[in-house]
Amino acid sequence: MNTTNTLRRRWLHTLAAGLAALGATLSLGAHAQTTAPKELRIGFQKYGTLTILKARGDLDKRLAAQGISVRWTEFPAGPQLLEGLNVGSIDFGTVGEAPPIFAQAAGADLVYVANQPPAPGGEAIIVPKGSTLKSVAELKGKKVALNKGSNVHFLLVKALEKAGLKYSDVQVAFLPPADARAAFERGAVDAWVIWDPFLAAAEKQLGARQLADGRGLVANHQFYLAARPYAEKHPQVIQAAIEELAKLDRWATGNAKGVAELLAPQIGLDVAITELAASRFAYGIVPISAQVAAEQQKIADTFFELKLIPKAIRVQDALPRGVAVAQGR
Repeated sequence: MNTTNTLRRRWLHTLAAGLAALGATLSLGAHAQTTAPKELRIGFQKYGTLTILKARGDLDKRLAAQGISVRWTEFPAGPQLLEGLNVGSIDFGTVGEAPPIFAQAAGADLVYVANQPPAPGGEAIIVPKGSTLKSVAELKGKKVALNKGSNVHFLLVKALEKAGLKYSDVQVAFLPPADARAAFERGAVDAWVIWDPFLAAAEKQLGARQLADGRGLVANHQFYLAARPYAEKHPQVIQAAIEELAKLDRWATGNAKGVAELLAPQIGLDVAITELAASRFAYGIVPISAQVAAEQQKIADTFFELKLIPKAIRVQDALPRGVAVAQGR
């Protein structure tokens, strides 16, 4: 018990120091404007810690005491969420690894704020219950559905590479989750690359079978990003959101059932499906690090080489001031 308490105190001290540094790096120094805005507009998806935070209402209550309202907007996937950030309809949100790269290549003025630990089991390449396909190598010449610019885009690239195939060896059908599931159910595609909770739903409801998940292939980080103008003008509001997410993570760690009971009504899935998805998520939010940023740069370079983004980007340009991409990894 004493060892557990000591580790917890150390963890809390480390997180507090990181959040303090985060506030400093997001600010513009002594001249930063820290006046309270009227509103924080948050983009969220049908899963993840922001959805849980919305259900609990902790951030809304904290900011309401400062005269700041929170407006929540749901998006079907990360690329659409960051498009909302790019056009100025939201200030803050969470997405996977790939969407920020596509958004940065499109000129979005965003900043990485923090990330969750890797959760490679939370996304997979799946085939229908009756499919004869047994391996990723057998996808050659097959039609594979995925949401363009989402984390699963990079998973497919790495899985094909490991199987000795090229990205061009498969027929990629770009479909958002709802359309991809419909195509998957009627047999219009041979495989689907998808993330939780859509993955868990396909497994539980359709008997879908995994050819491969992200383990050994990708990290599958979840990132929290903000519109840079908002983050630099109101760093204290962004830091408040991160602090509330950190509290939520401490509650959620090892509590997949509790998470599922709270989250299931929010996303319209039963508790068993939601608990499976929650068990594959990783909790423990931390400020963006140079090491994780370097991993992002590798993904960005891969996408440029495959001509999936129109220009090469420097992840460094989207980091908080004072954070540099790690070199020599």
